[in-house]
Amino acid sequence: MKIHFDNSYIKLPKNFYTETNPTPVKNPELIVFNDKLADELGLTGIDSECLTALGVFSGNEITEGSEPIAMAYAGHQFGGFSPRLGDGRALLLGEFLSPKGVRYDFQLKGSGPTPWSRGGDGRSALGPVLREYLVSESMAKLGVPTTRALAAVTTGEELARNTLVAGGILTRISTGFVRVGTFQYFSSQGDLEGLKQLADYEIARHYPESKKAKNKYVAFFEAVVDAQAKLIAKWMSFGFIHGVMNTDNMSIAGETIDYGPCAFMDEFSHNRVYSSIDQNARYAYDNQPKIGQWNLIRLAETLLPLFVNNSNKEDENSEVSDVEAKAVVKVAEDILTNFSRIYHQYWLENMRKKLGLSEKNEADAELVNELLDLMESNKADFTLTFYYFSQNDALSQARTLFSKPEEFDAWADKWQSRRASETCTVAESRAIMQKVNPIYIPRNHQIEAAIRAAEDHNDFSVFHALHEVLENPFSLQKGKEKYLLPPKKDEIVHQTFCGT
Repeated sequence: MKIHFDNSYIKLPKNFYTETNPTPVKNPELIVFNDKLADELGLTGIDSECLTALGVFSGNEITEGSEPIAMAYAGHQFGGFSPRLGDGRALLLGEFLSPKGVRYDFQLKGSGPTPWSRGGDGRSALGPVLREYLVSESMAKLGVPTTRALAAVTTGEELARNTLVAGGILTRISTGFVRVGTFQYFSSQGDLEGLKQLADYEIARHYPESKKAKNKYVAFFEAVVDAQAKLIAKWMSFGFIHGVMNTDNMSIAGETIDYGPCAFMDEFSHNRVYSSIDQNARYAYDNQPKIGQWNLIRLAETLLPLFVNNSNKEDENSEVSDVEAKAVVKVAEDILTNFSRIYHQYWLENMRKKLGLSEKNEADAELVNELLDLMESNKADFTLTFYYFSQNDALSQARTLFSKPEEFDAWADKWQSRRASETCTVAESRAIMQKVNPIYIPRNHQIEAAIRAAEDHNDFSVFHALHEVLENPFSLQKGKEKYLLPPKKDEIVHQTFCGT
């Protein structure tokens, strides 16, 4: 196996990371390898039969050019600040460039303890590995920015959790693992030079257009705000609940990272919570945009010294007047205030498409919100409701999901009237919906069935069958009807778990 590593993060000062090797495991076995992703990223010489690859994916071998590091970061966890977190069970093996010139991080998750493990074993149970593989790859197929899963292995070892459970390691790919919490780490230490180096690194890697602005750090922040608004609007349009939106789980690159107690909703509820550790519903479905903004406020707090000491000035040592300082802080405040408007714009754009609407109408937000309220009060399935809208007999199928169908009928009349005002045909409207309303999502009960078969019986056939279906979420697949159905009463999963 040959990966042409081109590592940049390790060139930053030593306080950005700790050089640490993965801890070898006893008897690794490959569960799944993502051939399509490997081809897409130009990772040649890797396949499911490659023993060297298995060694790398399990942490038993360090391939040429790899320079393993555990990244430093801090973070707010459920509102409480922890100044020292870092990669406690993940290792960045290195970076590579895709054929399109995009820089990617190559990381193991569950590869053993690091100096940041805080007494933990640095391992991952098999269940969370399978969940992240299924959900992250499903998100990618749905068009949601996300980390990608390249491979998953069993370790041949048992871990002590509530009981003894099988261990697993995930190999995941990202355009970057720098987080809001990374900026908080340097800010909390008063390390302004480190903060500036980090911001310059992220600007160069992810937001190079910011360099052209009068104040590149403000422009950088504005770009991150936009990326987060767009990402969370995507989550909301698919009924996805991240479950643990701590600042250390918020990617500066605008990707979904750190899938723990995440879940897609079945029956719709504005305040749906699945995470077993989210006791106060801080990260409930409807709270996600607000928490996104809260996290961005925390990022803005770290960047304030850079906002008022703009390095684009000809003389970097020139003093900043109080007037200049107040003016640039006001700009940052305006950007944060603007988050709600930007998010709403992205969200409404997504929801219009889900209803087959291509033109703007001032009453569209009210139409969408009325539907969501009806779905909640009628216990309608989120994914199936929108999927049925895109079918020929849309109204009759969707109607069956509502416990009070007459209420749905009244809303449907408004929807039909709104669609009639469009210039596009019914067929064109249906085509719009079919591109954004999936048939298959990784439903909780199906993921749980895959995990139980794997952990309890060493049977990965359920996992593979589910993964195959999720590869094509917008296409109806013959003989796969059970995968589009919501859970039966005894199959409902009420809680999901982090797995640390």
